[in-house]
Amino acid sequence: MSPSPPTDLVGHVLAERYRLLAAVGSGASGRVYVGEDLRLRRRVAVKVLHGNLADDAGFLRRFRSEARVAAALSHPHIMAVYDWGEDRGVAFMVFELLTGGSLRAILDSGVRLSPAQCAHIGRQVAAALAYAHGRGIVHRDIKPANLLFDEHGIVRVADFGLARALAESSWTEPAGTVVGTARYSAPEQSLGQPLDGRADIYSLAIVLAEAGTGVVPLTGETAVSTLALRSRQGIAELSELGPLAPVVARAGQPDPNDRFVDAAAMGVDLTTAARSLPAPAALVLPGIGSLAETGDHTRLGGEDRTSTARPSGPVDPDVTQIAVPRVSIDTRAPKTFSDEGFPPDFESGEIDQPVPHRMRRSLVPLVVLVAVAGILGTAFALISSGGQLGAGVFGGGTSAAAPSLVGLNSKAAAARATKEGLLMTVSDRRTVDDPAGLIISQRPAPGEFLSEGDEIEVTVSSGPPKVLIPKVKGDLVAAAQSKLEAAGFIVAVERRTDEVVAQDIALATRPRANKRAPRESTIRLLVSDGPAPIAVPDVAGKTYDEAVAVLKEKRFRATRRDDFNDTVATGVVVGTEPAAAALAPRDSAVVVVVSKGPEVITVPNLVGQSVEAASAALERLGLIAGVENFGAQRKVRAQDPAAGTKVRRGAKITLFL
Repeated sequence: MSPSPPTDLVGHVLAERYRLLAAVGSGASGRVYVGEDLRLRRRVAVKVLHGNLADDAGFLRRFRSEARVAAALSHPHIMAVYDWGEDRGVAFMVFELLTGGSLRAILDSGVRLSPAQCAHIGRQVAAALAYAHGRGIVHRDIKPANLLFDEHGIVRVADFGLARALAESSWTEPAGTVVGTARYSAPEQSLGQPLDGRADIYSLAIVLAEAGTGVVPLTGETAVSTLALRSRQGIAELSELGPLAPVVARAGQPDPNDRFVDAAAMGVDLTTAARSLPAPAALVLPGIGSLAETGDHTRLGGEDRTSTARPSGPVDPDVTQIAVPRVSIDTRAPKTFSDEGFPPDFESGEIDQPVPHRMRRSLVPLVVLVAVAGILGTAFALISSGGQLGAGVFGGGTSAAAPSLVGLNSKAAAARATKEGLLMTVSDRRTVDDPAGLIISQRPAPGEFLSEGDEIEVTVSSGPPKVLIPKVKGDLVAAAQSKLEAAGFIVAVERRTDEVVAQDIALATRPRANKRAPRESTIRLLVSDGPAPIAVPDVAGKTYDEAVAVLKEKRFRATRRDDFNDTVATGVVVGTEPAAAALAPRDSAVVVVVSKGPEVITVPNLVGQSVEAASAALERLGLIAGVENFGAQRKVRAQDPAAGTKVRRGAKITLFL
């Protein structure tokens, strides 16, 4: 049985700062609310942990430690942790509020992502993982529900720190289950082995496979059977993923040593694969409170995709039920906790119980109503004069919430800031793998309270680092390609004829050697195909020596072959191989066929043989048998021409019986 959801805390204030406005999701680890930061006057997501966790002293120690670590993570693709704490036995974490919905919601709507869309999402997640792994932090629970989108479709990875705290807690799940969502877990998670970043790489491979095919690969009937299957078998190359298939297959190997060495390496291969794909189409974002993640069911082998409404906050995958109420902000004095207002303890039960199918459609109108008239509709107010968003909401002065500029180009970001009555300034430019001009971070963070005219400082990507293009002219094509790839470039080989340089020799690069180009950019490698082919001259009817002279003049090498020919005189050229007018490489060999004249055959002695034996002997020699004067014995008495006579192939030999 799944645990009962905690007591509804809507209207309560945590730590005298965070008013809980609406419950938008509930799972095995806690309930997620849309909240208001009363100090900074901004909307936030608040996860209130279940009572059984809050009462576990060991878990709380780990929770505090991991919360500090998670709060220190600052990356464009990691959901920001604003705060954490405990209030009267209630442990909570405060996150940025993301309004785009989750990847789980997109998949549960029946959408199958294109390879280009999978590469786009996978690259962002890989960047987040590379950043976290570099700081010694393994997520342990990468899955579609933990991949959230902001309003611009930029991916954020949720639940860093919390997943690890849960994994190392004395709080346990029922026998036969493992920490992390089994549908997306690496096989080593079932063995209790120490985990590193390669476990997250495996989970990302599972996510991308599902996103591109609609099916979670390598699933059994139970969590245990799923992990047993994955310990023996890797993800196959899936044709639906196109050029991403080898990347996903490598990341999804049972042995961690066979996967990418780290998330950065996986990101490089995802980028390389993406270069052969068209630009990804924009995702239709489901939004907060939309139909979102399915329960990751205990029965993993089927294709049950029962949907439940999910928030775009840090929601557990094992939602038992979600009811999204209309948000109504109470303008009276905020409520405070009473002793009876806290959630009671409850025992954790089986995770991943599906919501009945009948709930799917009934939730849609409610979700849309909430998204438009509830949570998002009350995030900011419209003043009557012109309807400017955010103005005059928090008092008598003009105010606004910092918009999310991360992921926009500089021009679009400046326009967005101006529209909000704010000034954007560039505080730093960094060399990163993102395209030049892209906003990669901002201060203050999205949603923080600002006055009209305040500045938003942004960090802008200067593009990937530029590296020196090595000199490869004169190298064999394989060596030149290896040298360029070792320098961090993608190589596109282009061949062209050259009258001087031999075939398969590198001619040049574009851009030229000793110039600098962005790492992972494409370098054109020009390779010689040798001289252009020319037509073989017609030398039929000439002597062999005459033919050799003509071929030599045309830069061909001649070789001789003598054949019998019934129509061409002995010593005269019959033709060439390749035939006249055919195109052939210069300096290549041309076979000159010279006539030996007609083939002459010596007639054998057939007298005394049966007519059948004599006829067969003539046929083997290429001669024709004629029979006259049939006798009773059917043996040859005489022949014409006589034995020893020289005749041409195909001549008639008369047999007399």
